[in-house]
Amino acid sequence: MKLDILAIGAHPDDVELGCGATIAKEISKGKTVGILDLTRGELGTRGSADLRDIEAANAAKVLGVTVRENLAFADGFFKNDKAHQLEIIKMIRKYQPEIVLCNAIDDRHIDHGKGSQLVSDACFLSGLIKIETELDGTSQEKWRPKQVYHYIQWKNIEPDFVVDVSGFIEKKQDAVMAYSSQFYDPNSKEAETPITSKNFTDSIIYRARDLGRLIGVDHAEGFTVERYVAVDSLDNLI
Repeated sequence: MKLDILAIGAHPDDVELGCGATIAKEISKGKTVGILDLTRGELGTRGSADLRDIEAANAAKVLGVTVRENLAFADGFFKNDKAHQLEIIKMIRKYQPEIVLCNAIDDRHIDHGKGSQLVSDACFLSGLIKIETELDGTSQEKWRPKQVYHYIQWKNIEPDFVVDVSGFIEKKQDAVMAYSSQFYDPNSKEAETPITSKNFTDSIIYRARDLGRLIGVDHAEGFTVERYVAVDSLDNLI
């Protein structure tokens, strides 16, 4: 199964928070999109790995992605090493995405920056013919995505480009709130975390609205790049 876009996150809900509206928009345009979670988020203060599996499946249905997989790396302790790179390479070669979306290059949670570099390295290595991988007993062909884009998470990183997601922010919000164990719930008796406040939940909308304001639309999501983004002509820009 070939995908147009593979969105990768260190934890379930990273993708929804970082680029959920962009994914929803691309799917509405006929693109095939998949999500790959690196961990099950088992170290999260609230909920459990099993519960987050269920929430991730529900969020995937909201967004309408074609496939969602989880590599079950150790939350908080996975490394950017050969063993972890090879597992991601297998997924890249399996789905052959043109574009990979991945974690912020630097963020509050250590897994985000670490996952960002791990995925970026794996995307490059996946294009090397002398790295041999097998999946389900079948040898895989090399594949390197054309682009790797990093979504923005907790920190207000200055984007290199923004995507107009007007009309899709509500679907993003619904996908995020599918993780009911993780976010604002005035009736919860569990410990508070930086993402359980109402301010954080509200930020899903107001951060997108502010980026939208800067480009003259209702809502937008921002991304950073590792190399120049090229356009065919000036009128490709909005």
